[in-house]
Amino acid sequence: MSVIITFIQKAIVQGICMLFGADGEILTEKSGNLNLGVPGMMYMGGIGGLMAAFFYEKSTDHPNAFAGMVLSFLAAFFLAALGALIYSVLTITLRANQNVAGLALTTFGTGLGNFFGGSLSALSGGAGQISVKVVGSAYQAKIPVLSEIPVIGDIFFSYGFLTYFAIIISLAMAFFLKRTRWGLNLNAVGEDPATADAAGINVTLYKYLATVIGGGIAGLGGLYFVMEYTGGTWSNNGFGDRGWLAVALVIFALWNPINAIWGSILFGGLYIIYLYIPGLGRSAQEIFKMLPYLVTIVVLIITSLRKKREHQPPQSLGLAYFREER
Repeated sequence: MSVIITFIQKAIVQGICMLFGADGEILTEKSGNLNLGVPGMMYMGGIGGLMAAFFYEKSTDHPNAFAGMVLSFLAAFFLAALGALIYSVLTITLRANQNVAGLALTTFGTGLGNFFGGSLSALSGGAGQISVKVVGSAYQAKIPVLSEIPVIGDIFFSYGFLTYFAIIISLAMAFFLKRTRWGLNLNAVGEDPATADAAGINVTLYKYLATVIGGGIAGLGGLYFVMEYTGGTWSNNGFGDRGWLAVALVIFALWNPINAIWGSILFGGLYIIYLYIPGLGRSAQEIFKMLPYLVTIVVLIITSLRKKREHQPPQSLGLAYFREER
């Protein structure tokens, strides 16, 4: 029983990082933009949050955990949003290829994170010694009392606030996309920007806002990994392929934030299941790590064959909009 509880806990912990990235990308893709810079924005969010917490703790003898959390949260969101803004200018205003721009953002963000991560290591006295204990511990704080309930507390209430914030974002985004005028307008922009433009919707504004805010949300996945998952430490290239799994999760979830919640837990479980199977060699472990991608491919094939409109990506996804060609 304890093994099962531990597995569920670790699946949730692994999945939350992907959930932030998937939510950000869902919002972006709903506008018709395909931003493959999710891994890069995660790195930017992670290093932005860590640097803010690090310099805050270094600047005072008695750091306040809440103030450090606010500073690191805002730094993570806005630095990742800045990366998404650069992508938006390139693809929306300058009409650059979205795939190329997204991959460039991933390369840039990863390099930026690793460069400043190494710099922080040097300031801390050497590689692997970056530590923001006060803020990191605050991010890892569990829910009092409820987390002490046997089984139920372990599974549902033993995580830091970013875990619950990710779920809240998913629920709020689902409501926004389906129940608000702005969300319906965003869907219209992603499906047919020319028609939306003719109806008086500011297509460019919606694309910019969705992409920039989506980038900021994806960046919170990096903050989660650095602060809640590792407790306020940095490791170059430590995110692994979680950013790409977030992109795959968007497809698996069929562009639905609610599906992304349970899908992230499934992906998190598949990502670590090889650790619970004894006797696996290195090659077998790598095969098991492919499971989230294989499941996504199966879902993509099935939904393509069924051809339900609500299970398909936005019709203008990845296509630049030229108003003069309307």
